[in-house]
Amino acid sequence: QVQLVESGGGLVQPGGSLTLSCAASRSIVSVNRMAWYRQAPGKKRELVAAITSGDNTNYADSVKGRFTISRDNAKNMVYLQMNSLKPEDTAVYYCHQFSVRSGGYWGQGTQVTVSS
Repeated sequence: QVQLVESGGGLVQPGGSLTLSCAASRSIVSVNRMAWYRQAPGKKRELVAAITSGDNTNYADSVKGRFTISRDNAKNMVYLQMNSLKPEDTAVYYCHQFSVRSGGYWGQGTQVTVSS
């Protein structure tokens, strides 16, 4: 069993920045893909950004150029740097881990609210 714990959410003004962190309870060296998803009220959960074990990344069109995903295998951590935040970025952000060997796991989520 893997536990993922997100942190770093909060209230920020439009145009501001936040960095989300995801701590994994086990090594992520062999994890095929780490990702951040988000879910706004009344909407489906959507992929925000993903990073593979080979450090290939992909982003939702809505966050390209503003968000950056990274991973630190030595610390079992994944980060999401969010800049130029907009009110429409308001959502609960979830960390997700997938590996062929053990399947997928979700964190409990962290709230991000962008408002003046």
